[in-house]
Amino acid sequence: MPWIKQISIEEATGLLKTQFDTALKRAGRVWHIVHIMSLNPRALRDSIGFYSTLMMGESPLSRVQREMLAVVVSTVNECHY
Repeated sequence: MPWIKQISIEEATGLLKTQFDTALKRAGRVWHIVHIMSLNPRALRDSIGFYSTLMMGESPLSRVQREMLAVVVSTVNECHY
C-alpha cells in the first residue's frame, strides 16, 4: 500500500478520469508512476505530455536511442520500474 494518498480509478472524475481512461487505452492499466499523481490531474496530464514529447516527438535521436538512454539512467539511479 502506498504512503501517498491516491484517488482510485473507480473514484476518478473529470480530467483525472480522462487521464486514467487514456492510460488504460494506451497501456491496458494505470501504472504506479501515473497513479501516484492522481491528486494533481493537471500535473499528471502535463507530465505525460512532456514524456510523450521527449520519447516520441521530433528529435535527432531515434526512438531506440531514447529508450536506451532511459534504461541506462534508470539503471544508474537504481530505479526498477
